[in-house]
Amino acid sequence: MSEKLNRREFLYAGGVECTGLLLGGNLSLIHVPVSGNDVSDLIDHEHIFEVKKTRHFSVLPNKKIRCELCPRKCEVDHLERGFCGVRENRDGTYYVLAYSNPCALHIDPIEKKPFFHFLPESRALSLATAGCNLICKFCQNWEISQFRPEQTQNTYLSPENIARMAVEQNVPIVAYTYAEPVIFYEYMYDCSVLGRKQGLKNVIVSAGYINEKPLRELVKVLDAVKIDLKAFTQKYYAEVCSSDLQPVLDT
Repeated sequence: MSEKLNRREFLYAGGVECTGLLLGGNLSLIHVPVSGNDVSDLIDHEHIFEVKKTRHFSVLPNKKIRCELCPRKCEVDHLERGFCGVRENRDGTYYVLAYSNPCALHIDPIEKKPFFHFLPESRALSLATAGCNLICKFCQNWEISQFRPEQTQNTYLSPENIARMAVEQNVPIVAYTYAEPVIFYEYMYDCSVLGRKQGLKNVIVSAGYINEKPLRELVKVLDAVKIDLKAFTQKYYAEVCSSDLQPVLDT
């Protein structure tokens, strides 16, 4: 008799199989770049395929940086990572490791996001990478959000690949969802810019834990935004999500 799967194991296995089916017809079109920079040791061509300089950080003394993407404003030493686990400091330059390496990719009804008044009955190419800047104790996608890119099963898909896949599948929307899109900000931004050139719409499902400047830049290339408000009290956000309520309200 085969061993029974619990609910989480079943959903994870099904998600991996669905991702494989979706990618099956496109893998021959994918080219994995070879890095020639000083962070090439981070690229293993299995989990991390491409490393990008982050868009929002400031340089501090002694090769230290301050991340300016989310309200945590992590101050990160050389060879260390921020809270989200997908951004690493190398010699005073901050790099994102969650770029072109989604660990979840599905075609969903737009209502599943849920968006009920944005292109109703349309389908959305939905994606996520590993990592999150919150630690919600109730997270249903913890196998993605609470892991680093090198700990998940990823596939190389550049922004160009994402746009082409959506067009080929006749899917009008790209959705950044499942985990926390803020932590793969650069990937989402580039996908959105290229997607718009192909006539695609871009939507985000986020906890809204992001600073004002990167948010204002991002919304210029998005078409719809859904913010998941976890609760109405600071106490809940602190105890259950290890974060703060006010930045979400500001968003």
